[in-house]
Parts: sequence; C-alpha cells; structure tokens
Amino acid sequence: MTLDMFLQHCFNALTLGSLYALIAIGYTMVYGILRLINFAHGDILMVGAYFVFFGTFAYGWPWGVAAIIAILGASVLGVVVERVAYRPLRDAPRISALISAIAVSFFIESLAVVVFTGQPRPVLQPDWLLSVWQFGDVRILKLTAFVPVMTIVLVALLL
Repeated sequence: MTLDMFLQHCFNALTLGSLYALIAIGYTMVYGILRLINFAHGDILMVGAYFVFFGTFAYGWPWGVAAIIAILGASVLGVVVERVAYRPLRDAPRISALISAIAVSFFIESLAVVVFTGQPRPVLQPDWLLSVWQFGDVRILKLTAFVPVMTIVLVALLL
C-alpha cells in the first residue's frame, strides 16, 4: 500500500470514527439520564435524514433550512417517544422499559418502510461539502474534514 492510499484511508477512518463517536455519545447521554438503552436512537436519526430528504427534494428548501428543520423534527420525535413510551414506565421493572424501547424501535422502522418504502434515497448535499482538496494523490472531500471538526465542536460544547 502506498503512502497516499494510507493517508486516504486514515482520513476516511477518522470521519467514520467521528460518526461512531457522536452516536455513542448520544446513547451514553440517554442512558446516563434515563438509565435506559434507547434502541430507537438510530431510528430517530433515520427520521431526521428523511426530513432533510423531503425538505430538499419535495419542498425545495435550501440544505441548511432542511437540516435545521430535521434537527428540530427529530428532537420533537425524541421528546414524544420519551413522553409516550418511556416516561409511563419509569417506575416499572427495568425489563418493561427495555421491551418498550425495542417496541418503539420496531414501530418507527416499520412505519418508515410503509410510509417511505424500502428504496434507498439520495440526500442532497451542499456543493461546499462535496468539493475536493487535493494533496498530491490524496483526495479529501470537505465533508471528510467537516465531520471530525463538527464532532470536536459538539463534544466541546457538551463538556
């Protein structure tokens, strides 16, 4: 493997690791506050991605507006899930809350398949994230640099 390929893989791994870190922080925050593993965590993220998809393609919103609406929509969905599925079981045995968390995950996934179909959908990405920096033979999308930087900012704000 050449040095260029190695550096390319390092940047890609840093981006993927940053995404994993954000997901893990989300799980940890929910568990730390509610003492519950929220199996619907990824499903709520999926609904947010659909908000971006429909906001940009169906309604023609700019990407930034669609992203803000998606964050707000996913946040509202998270609050609704907590109020409807988790809060009533706060004093129940732990297994009841665990079953509820799994049920909410299955419900959101099944509802998404019915409403959105199972077809993969492209999400519009702004041009400024898709431009490429070229360092010799190493090509780095600005998105590849944006994700770790945004992760660092979000973790710093959280701390």
